Amino acid sequence: MTTTLAFPALLQLIDERSTAFRAAVASAPSLDVQVPTCPEWTLFDLAQHIGEGRRDWAATVAAGPTSAKSVVEGSPAAPREREALLAWLAESTEQLLDALRKAGPDRGCWAWWETLQSPHTSGAVARHQLQQLAVHTYDAQITVGAPQPLPEEVALDSVDEFLSTCVATTSAWPHKPAVIDFHASEGRSWRLSLSADGARSARLPEPGTMPATSAGQDPDAAVAYFSARGTASELVFILYNRIPIDSLKLDGDRGVFEQLSTWDPAE
Repeated sequence: MTTTLAFPALLQLIDERSTAFRAAVASAPSLDVQVPTCPEWTLFDLAQHIGEGRRDWAATVAAGPTSAKSVVEGSPAAPREREALLAWLAESTEQLLDALRKAGPDRGCWAWWETLQSPHTSGAVARHQLQQLAVHTYDAQITVGAPQPLPEEVALDSVDEFLSTCVATTSAWPHKPAVIDFHASEGRSWRLSLSADGARSARLPEPGTMPATSAGQDPDAAVAYFSARGTASELVFILYNRIPIDSLKLDGDRGVFEQLSTWDPAE
């Protein structure tokens, strides 16, 4: 696993994003307001998802290597009263952080992703939890009319983590072989290679210095190419379908990104 953030930094940033999430919930005129980026949810639904999910992941980390995710039984339900809900959310975060601290970064645990580029360890879980909390904090902020970009260090690691955890797979890409480059204005770039061998990501040494036929692609094969340029935060948001892709500077075959967005390797 290639990471730009040390384990203690991941824990600190999980706590910071959780605090920002609660601040958005606290400022909302109502918990029943619809979340624009998750229209099937109210703000209360989103808060419930955050709290219950962190408690389940805390139990999963604490359980160590197992064949299935742990589900907390008998845990208090998300309260409807706002102050009680905020306290419940804070406790949910603390349960997750406590489990991660006790486990340390290298202990094995269950995780849903393939181990192609991201291991099943508590450190990898912490990295993914930061990404999840960061994106859902944005969801809460936009709900209350105060959206903020992701902090730079969170956004840069989240692009890398999304590609290596959520996308990397040995399942065959069902379309024409393709390459997608993601260029962050902060000076970091990634390449996603898609082929019959699956999907794999790699950091590029410098933005735009690696031709599309590199990274294991057959130079004689027809390879579709697409690139997106923007801030790291914007790249995360397009990967999660939070903002229109037209918000970024695009080059190449846009249809490749649309294919990626709708691809389910499990099917």
